[in-house]
Order: sequence, then C-alpha cells, then structure tokens
Amino acid sequence: MADIVAITLLRHGLTEANERKAYLGWTDSPLSVKGEKEILELRGSYPKYEKIHSSDLPRCVETVRLLFPHAVPVKNPLFREMNFGSWEGRTYQELKTDRDYLNWLERPMEALVPGGESYPAFSKRVNDGWSHLIACKENRIALMTHGGVIRDLLVRYAPMEKSFFDWGISHGRGYELIWEDRESLRRGERCTLLQEAPIMGKLNG
Repeated sequence: MADIVAITLLRHGLTEANERKAYLGWTDSPLSVKGEKEILELRGSYPKYEKIHSSDLPRCVETVRLLFPHAVPVKNPLFREMNFGSWEGRTYQELKTDRDYLNWLERPMEALVPGGESYPAFSKRVNDGWSHLIACKENRIALMTHGGVIRDLLVRYAPMEKSFFDWGISHGRGYELIWEDRESLRRGERCTLLQEAPIMGKLNG
C-alpha cells in the first residue's frame, strides 16, 4: 500500500481570455473575478499534497496560491499550454476566414500553428515534463496546469481510452490518477484508477 502513487492533474482558474473564448497558450491572462471566486470556493476541497508542481505561467501559479496558500509550487515551463502563436488572444470569430486556421481545424493533431506549436511537438514537451515529475519520491502529488496538458496526459495514462477532445476539464478541477505501484508508473503503464478531483466519484474500477 505504501508504494501507491496518486497524481492529481488540475486546471487553472477561469481567466478573462477564457471568458472571451480566446485562444490562450503561452501568453497570459489574469483570473477573472468569476474565476477567482470559483477557486476560493474550492479551497479546502483538496487533500494535502506532498509536493505541488505547476506550469510557470501566472494563471497557474496564482491558482495554486489561492487554492493552497502555504504551498511553494515547483514551476516547470514544460507544462505550459500549447503555444498558439499568432492566434494567441484571438477568437474563432476573428480567425474563421484565416486559411491556416481552417486547415488546423481540419487537422488539429497534425497541422502547425503559425508561430506556435504542432500537436506532436506540444505532446513531446509535455511528456518530457512528465518524465521529470514522476522521478520524484513523493506518493501524493498535484500538478496545476492547462486543459490541453491534462487532456494529453489522460490520453496516455487514463485507464480507459478516449480521444483528446473527448476529455472535459473544468477550471479549478481535474482528475486524480492512481497507480498501485511506482514501477508501473515509471514503465509508462496506464493508471489503475481515475477519480474526479475534487473527488466526486470513481470513473472506473
């Protein structure tokens, strides 16, 4: 039992750009008034974590500060959201006549974002960050990050297979992934149990 490892993946709070439904990757946007209120309402809903890792972007660091006031997160730029390049801060309505954007909507897992990242490059970066995270010795860890990062990790490690866009992650919430032993985690195996976070119920098992 002592070798069980639980890693909770959490999404940052709602931002002003999120409310506008704008693409938000490496640029930043502050938490909105609504977003900050929602995060403060969740304070105390999570257990104590031995270590909290975070994307280095301010919206994630601020969410950690609000949820876990005494935590000092380990900030890692590898856990940033996908880089949306020239589309950062722009909405579908502003981009819907852009040929590169329409091509990306047709092939989002392959096409390159102008001035940004392709999905394969983004996914490799996230996996590199994951390799660093799972090398630590703690058994209960949280990662404060972004919706795209969480989806990418769930595609790889959730016990059930779902596509990237089939996973839904609300702001300030996420999923806890549990492995029965550290070696199965390090071998890259899927977790044995997946739960909503804050824990509302088991999704499998």
